[in-house]
Amino acid sequence: MEANLFLLIGSGVLITCGVYLMLDRALTKMIMGVLLIGNGGNLLLLQAGGQAGSPPILGRSSEVVAEMADPLAQAMILTAIVISMALAGFMLSLAYRQYRYRTDDIIERDEEDRAVATRPTTPSAAPDHDASDDPETGRLSSSGDAFGPHFFENPVREADGER
Repeated sequence: MEANLFLLIGSGVLITCGVYLMLDRALTKMIMGVLLIGNGGNLLLLQAGGQAGSPPILGRSSEVVAEMADPLAQAMILTAIVISMALAGFMLSLAYRQYRYRTDDIIERDEEDRAVATRPTTPSAAPDHDASDDPETGRLSSSGDAFGPHFFENPVREADGER
């Protein structure tokens, strides 16, 4: 198999530019980066299909090229185009929602994420423990889940047939 150097260089440039754009904080640049990476991947799939040949249709051949082109690579490229356009549409809807919500394209650091990241690693600070657990070990205590008003549990017990 003979590879086309121009297409390989083009796909490398597209993927490199796409990764560079995805590392930016602006959402529109991230969308452009995803699209460039998708197009670079499509060029690599095109190269994986081999050299150009006659159309992949049974009974149809060309006098110039005797071999038939690989239809699998073409089908994969068409599928990748559809998936990348759906992903681009979803990301554009997210960008529009963010614009309507904040009127800004830059993604900032979330203070709540920082607070969760700086939370101590002791078992009592874990989010899945409630007030009835032992604060030092994090194990269940003898009181179990005895917290909150009991009238919340009454409709559930009555529906189950318990009294």
